[in-house]
Amino acid sequence: MVRTFTIEYPEGDAREIEHQLRVNQLVDLNGNPLPLPLASPRIIAYRVWKISTEAGRNTEDVVYHLELVTRPELESATPRGG
Repeated sequence: MVRTFTIEYPEGDAREIEHQLRVNQLVDLNGNPLPLPLASPRIIAYRVWKISTEAGRNTEDVVYHLELVTRPELESATPRGG
């Protein structure tokens, strides 16, 4: 079975990635997981809010739907709150 993983940005754009993610995971622009706590709140980060899967005969497409993380949320994810 061939599995593909795709991130879908809030604007509707999509990009294929090579790894799995989980709900509520913070990721960067490229879909790479961000280590917590964050070093700085001055980054663009997304949260995986939903995962959908579509299965075909020999394929499985997994789509990770992203939402933009707000500045206050990023500040709370840093060691001293920003």
